[in-house]
Amino acid sequence: MADLLRHHRHHAPGAGEIPVPHGPSTGDEHEHYPRSVSMEQQHAIFSYLTHPDDCYTPEGTYWADLPLKERAKFVNNVQNKEAWEEVKAIGRMIKEDPLSPVSWYWTNAVLPGAGLGLEGYVLFSIGNLEPLFRSTWPQCWGKNATECSANWVASVTYLEVIGIMVGQMAVGVIGDWIGRRWGLIQDAAIMFVGLLMITASWGLDLNGWVICYAWSLFFYGFGVGGEYPITATSSMENAVSAGKLSTRDDRLHRGRKVTMAFLMQGWGQFFNQALLIILLLIFHHGDGNPPYGTATTQWLWRVSFAIPAVGTLWLVYHRAYKMPHAGRQLAAVKKKSNVTGYDVDSLRLACNIFGGRLLATAGTWFCNDVFFYGNKLFQAQFIAVLSGPTESVMTGWIWNLYNVIVSLVGYYLASILIDNKFYGRKMMQQVGFLMCFIMFVVPAFNYEYYTSPAGIKAFQAMYFLSSFFNQFGPNSVTFLVAGEVFPTPIRASAHGFSACIGKAGALLASVLYNYIDTQTKFYVVPWFGLAGMLLTWLFLPDTTGLDLKEQERRWDYIRAGRDQDYHGVAVHPKHLSLWERLRGVGKNYNPELDRKQKIEDIREEWEGKERARAQKEAGGEATGMDDLTDDEWTDEVHHYFRNTREPSEKERAAGISGKAGEVMMTPASVSPPSSAAMTEKGDEEKPGSSAASSAR
Repeated sequence: MADLLRHHRHHAPGAGEIPVPHGPSTGDEHEHYPRSVSMEQQHAIFSYLTHPDDCYTPEGTYWADLPLKERAKFVNNVQNKEAWEEVKAIGRMIKEDPLSPVSWYWTNAVLPGAGLGLEGYVLFSIGNLEPLFRSTWPQCWGKNATECSANWVASVTYLEVIGIMVGQMAVGVIGDWIGRRWGLIQDAAIMFVGLLMITASWGLDLNGWVICYAWSLFFYGFGVGGEYPITATSSMENAVSAGKLSTRDDRLHRGRKVTMAFLMQGWGQFFNQALLIILLLIFHHGDGNPPYGTATTQWLWRVSFAIPAVGTLWLVYHRAYKMPHAGRQLAAVKKKSNVTGYDVDSLRLACNIFGGRLLATAGTWFCNDVFFYGNKLFQAQFIAVLSGPTESVMTGWIWNLYNVIVSLVGYYLASILIDNKFYGRKMMQQVGFLMCFIMFVVPAFNYEYYTSPAGIKAFQAMYFLSSFFNQFGPNSVTFLVAGEVFPTPIRASAHGFSACIGKAGALLASVLYNYIDTQTKFYVVPWFGLAGMLLTWLFLPDTTGLDLKEQERRWDYIRAGRDQDYHGVAVHPKHLSLWERLRGVGKNYNPELDRKQKIEDIREEWEGKERARAQKEAGGEATGMDDLTDDEWTDEVHHYFRNTREPSEKERAAGISGKAGEVMMTPASVSPPSSAAMTEKGDEEKPGSSAASSAR
């Protein structure tokens, strides 16, 4: 009752305000004196929730509904303003502490992507170590192997890929079933044990060692596979910080946040190759040329795997003790849906509704991995064409280091442009696939010329460009959208399934490439780039600039069997695939109906929190949201809902009314909150924020 009659905050009487009958206006009047709320006042109260200024014009028009010229102006203004604010924030950080940007990058990119960095380090070391093993043990890795089974030697490559596939599927389900945090800890623990197994692998003979080495890679691959769905979903849901689903930072930089974690895969490749070069010089007396002794090779590869084991052990500790809220968003969604275990109904429903999206994410990832992992696992053969015939392992490693550096440029450029509304996810993936197709199909049909002295420079350029556009394209985008286009209850499962199908492409490449020569690889590979581009064009929606909270709103309507009643931007043609538009999914988009609908949806959420708060204050167990103090609503929103709700039976008996539209609000008392004030909670990830400073 006390809450219902709560006073306004003190404020000066507004100009032109009509005094109430009992005396002059002082700003302390009770709110149950009736006064109608106009549309303009309602917009002022709710605009920061329903029409945030980074997505809507002051008139309430969504950015994708603007004519092209006005859209370009609006988007550029928002992005330029945001970029300038970030530059100023970085300047303040440097002024306070010159090393604080490094601390911010460590917290927001290195730690979330540490598992993927270790994955990049270990997985791609297979291709790096193969020429060294071949030179040291030709009786095993040579064309005429006598001491080892050719099948077991080949299994070194594809058993790890199979382990990754199993891990992606299993941990994707575990992440949606038991929780994100459990998946994160489990993955790190499995990778740590797997690295110990790889480092200590041994056998009574060379063939026995190869078998032990291959199965150790399989076990390690299970943990690596789980990193894909868990890292993507936890980064996307901001699990490391507040667990909030939608903030200004999320809307403008969600893609950057995820790809900054993903690009650690590129740094893993870089550090692996650089460390192998340094270790070879150390254990081979400062010389990188053959012959390579058995002791040199044994020390080199075992130490190269032992070093990341130390980092992985620290990762287990960090995830177990420093990430207590990693599963918060999923838990909130499950509680809202009254689901305790795995949400089978959501999985079944999502497969029916989002089947085209699943085809897009899984199919494009398959096409990409034929390119990406096929080239990485057999990069020694490609680089042999670039560098010319040589018996020195060091030559190939240095060429590969150049290639990794080019790839890192692609990773970072993808991170910068992936949230740009005029380029974004879908365009980036289509262009990347197209360029990979061109860079492989051109030398395929004139192979002799491009591998001759006259054409080798052009061949080198095309190979490096293919690496660049693979990162600045499908490799970065597939990782992001495989979770982004699906709802929270099955996000990790959908991501894990897509990644698993993707690794089937890597498995295809790892098996097929063992039986075809290098020129034939150039005949086979390009068409996967063309297929990936077509799948992207037809089936992949463009989620650039889409608020994930809107996608969750639409999912709530779908779960309730009211998909046709949702009219928001999640069904805007801009955010639907061509396939979905052809099926008429976007016909229900209606901005005006959605505005009213949003307020009622917010009311429903508010009433749920109020009931939970009342139970908590009464000493009972809260049944609503877990964190009742994490409130994104202003006092004006609370006042509006308290005075426009239907009164309870107890309130009716006490003679208290709360008819809709009768709320004491004046123009002076409903001024909309500033963007900065209402996004403060969502800026934990932003350079210069208080959270970033506290991380130091």
